[in-house]
Amino acid sequence: MTAAGIVQSCYMEGYAMKLPYFTAELPGIGGLIKQHVNDFIVEEVPLYEPEGVGTHCYFKIEKRGYSTMEAVRLVARALGMKTMDIGCAGLKDTRAVTQQWLSAEHVESARIRALELPPGLKVVAITRHRNKIKMGHLAGNRFKIKVRNPEWGRAGATMDETRKRTEAIIESLSKTGVPNFFGPQRFGLRKDNHLLGLALLTENHKDFADRFLGDPDDSVDHGDVLLARQHYAKGRLDEALAAWPGHLGNERRALSAMVRGKGNPKRASFAVDMKLKQLLVSALQSSLFNQVLMRRLPKMAVLLPGDLCWKHDNGSVFRLGDSPDDAMKEQPRADAHEISPSGPMYGWKMTEASSVVKVMEDEVLSKSGLTLAGFQGPFGSHGARRSMRFFPKDVQIETGTDERGPFLLFEFTLPSGSYATVLLGEVMKEDVLVD
Repeated sequence: MTAAGIVQSCYMEGYAMKLPYFTAELPGIGGLIKQHVNDFIVEEVPLYEPEGVGTHCYFKIEKRGYSTMEAVRLVARALGMKTMDIGCAGLKDTRAVTQQWLSAEHVESARIRALELPPGLKVVAITRHRNKIKMGHLAGNRFKIKVRNPEWGRAGATMDETRKRTEAIIESLSKTGVPNFFGPQRFGLRKDNHLLGLALLTENHKDFADRFLGDPDDSVDHGDVLLARQHYAKGRLDEALAAWPGHLGNERRALSAMVRGKGNPKRASFAVDMKLKQLLVSALQSSLFNQVLMRRLPKMAVLLPGDLCWKHDNGSVFRLGDSPDDAMKEQPRADAHEISPSGPMYGWKMTEASSVVKVMEDEVLSKSGLTLAGFQGPFGSHGARRSMRFFPKDVQIETGTDERGPFLLFEFTLPSGSYATVLLGEVMKEDVLVD
């Protein structure tokens, strides 16, 4: 099967675009993930160890079936604090068992220990440190994931063959690296977080409000949420507000502000939590990065003139010259996995590549209708660079059977910001089930 025939889902311009797998020539194993909450376990690997003293209480939470933002909201409410006062290093999967560190300043450890949280959310460790946990204060994540397939164990399908296929793909990726695509969960259940970010950044308030509060889709919207969106789409704002579930605070605040403003969509944009707006703009950056990587994929491991090279030991970048000789000179370091080409997380202060790399990156940004300067603003971004590939560590693969049937168990550690679903997509050659 050709590379064009084996694809994984990634969501770009409001519909599902297909990106080629890097290991397209190797057959996948099929299967599904996240069939049960306990099948997907994630634990943060902190960037640094807390000192045990300081004004900030660090506490590790374990959550089952909650998004990070929802868990932070519940913790903040239990403490009588604002969500912005709770520090966290990254967002974790919803349909999973995940452990991550949060922080709260000027809160006694005993108060955290006594927190009353809903089922599926609990504090499992407490310590202290002198600074707040901020987004990105994360070395990586350790995953333990079961992939299931009803066909395994039946006639014609053996677990030995499944394991051999898996090992062949992992061996190939261990040499080249894994494409550092943002997984589809980055773009939300409705697959439009990046479009909401674009509407915010371009101040298209009507498009933002219509997408955020309307645009009903019965394939992803259910119950009161579907009803609320249907009311909004028909212009019945009061009825839509009455239907929105109480736990969806941003939607209710946005619609309430719009009702008070006699339908002014600008009110809706301003009412949404700043952290969420920044997250939506980040999703836009992620979508654009994916488009650049899609173009670069055949040469993901090859340095080009003008590249900004990512150093895997510390996350810094350095510029190559515009001569082919400059790229050839550094290629042995890329082959040794010390450095990789980087791609753009577009922003108004982002360091730009040069030569042929800049031409490609400029084309993607121009097609979006944006400029680097357009990322300025209260929820815009300075921009950054991101490695175009990542290397899983401590990979272990085991076969097993439990009360739900046969499975393939994957254990591995990924650097911060890289997606387990992208690695598993290469192995499975299937659309990976996400939140």
